Amino acid sequence: MTDENLSQLDRALLGLRSLALSGEYSGKERLSEVAVAKRLGISRTPLRQAMDRLVAEGLLERIKTGGCRVATFSTEDIADAIELRGVMEGTAARLAAERGVDPDLMAQASDALDQIDAAWSAHNGFNFDAYVTQNARFHRLLGQFPNSPILEKEIDRISLLPLASPSAFLSDQALVPDFQDSLRFAQRQHRFILDAIMRGEGTRAEALTREHARLALINFDYLKASRRQHAKDLPGLALVAND
Repeated sequence: MTDENLSQLDRALLGLRSLALSGEYSGKERLSEVAVAKRLGISRTPLRQAMDRLVAEGLLERIKTGGCRVATFSTEDIADAIELRGVMEGTAARLAAERGVDPDLMAQASDALDQIDAAWSAHNGFNFDAYVTQNARFHRLLGQFPNSPILEKEIDRISLLPLASPSAFLSDQALVPDFQDSLRFAQRQHRFILDAIMRGEGTRAEALTREHARLALINFDYLKASRRQHAKDLPGLALVAND
C-alpha cells in the first residue's frame, strides 16, 4: 500500500506507532499534538483519533492534566504480555483441534511452514525476510483457525503491545548463532502444533502453543542483557524500563 492509498487515520496510526516504539519520546514526555502532526504531515483530527486507538492498545497513556504520553513497561509487563499471548494462542489451538479447521486455512498454514523450511535452504543463504513473513502468516492463521472473531481480535490486540507479537524478536541484526538455533527450534514447534491440531489433540495443541510463546521470553532475557546493542533494531525495546 502506497502513501497515496493510506487514509489520514492510517498514516497517523502507522507514524505515531513508529515514533512511540522507536523510543524517540520518553515515557514522561507529553506528546505535542502540533509538533507530532507537523512531523507526520497530517491534521490534528486523525492524530487525535490515532492517539485514542493507541491508548486503547496500551501503547500510549492519558495524562491527568491533559494529552498523552508514551507508556513505559517493566520487564514483568512484557513477560506477562507474552504469557497472555501464549494463553490466547493456546486456546485458539485447542479450540481448532476440537472444532476442526477450514481445509483452506490448514493448507495455507502448511504452506507457510513449507516456505519457512525453504528459507533455510535459499540459494543465497538463509532468507531471513521470508522467515519473518511466513512466521507472521502462520501465527495469523492460527488465530483464525477456531473461527472465533472475539478470540482472533484479542490475539491481534495483545500482539500490538511492545515485544509481545510473535515476530517481536526477529531482527536481522540479532541473528547470531544462538538465535538461529532458536528459530530452528521454533519451526519444529510450529510443526508439532499443526500436527496436534490436525489430529484433534486439543490439550496437546494448547500446551505446545503456550510453550512456543515462552520461547520469546528466552529471547527477551537475552536481548535485555545486550539492550544497548539491539535497542535500535527491535521496536519497543526502548520502552522497557531498566530494572
